[in-house]
Amino acid sequence: MATQTTHTAHTITVQWDVIPDDADDVALVRDGAFRTYRCRCATPLPGRVSAELHAMETGQCSVCLGSADQEIVPGFVQRCSACAATGRRDVQLVWEVAHGEAREVITTELVRGLIGDHAGPFRLSEVADAVREALALPRGRLPVGPRVRDVLREMEAAGELVMLSAPDEMLRGPSVVVYRDPLWQRASA
Repeated sequence: MATQTTHTAHTITVQWDVIPDDADDVALVRDGAFRTYRCRCATPLPGRVSAELHAMETGQCSVCLGSADQEIVPGFVQRCSACAATGRRDVQLVWEVAHGEAREVITTELVRGLIGDHAGPFRLSEVADAVREALALPRGRLPVGPRVRDVLREMEAAGELVMLSAPDEMLRGPSVVVYRDPLWQRASA
């Protein structure tokens, strides 16, 4: 699937190359490997970094390259969270600041305190709602859900939590999966 920007003079397209079965999934998902990048203006874009720089120079989001969508693996598209699905660089910069603020305000200690008395399983959305309420944040003020997800994953990696959910989708076998609203439980419960 080709991805396009709304800026017709600098429409950046992304086409998938053949992906070997033993492909490095981190390189595939995070590093932009196994893709070819082209801009309508004919600027050479030999790799992901040059495509990101060109997108920034032309006022487009450097994550989705201006399309407002991200194709994680061939056939799986999600709205770009880096620019709030606008494709614009200015919105991306605002969201980067908001993510930084969320890291400062939504701490591991806050999340740990909110789930500390919870005896049973809890969902990401429940914890995000509790954080939003505890901090009196209106919806859309900060990226609460993504930050809470990151904190819960860190707590899981530290052995404090156990994820109970099975993946909602397996994009490349068990190594690239999607969880929409995962369920966790305290490890000591």
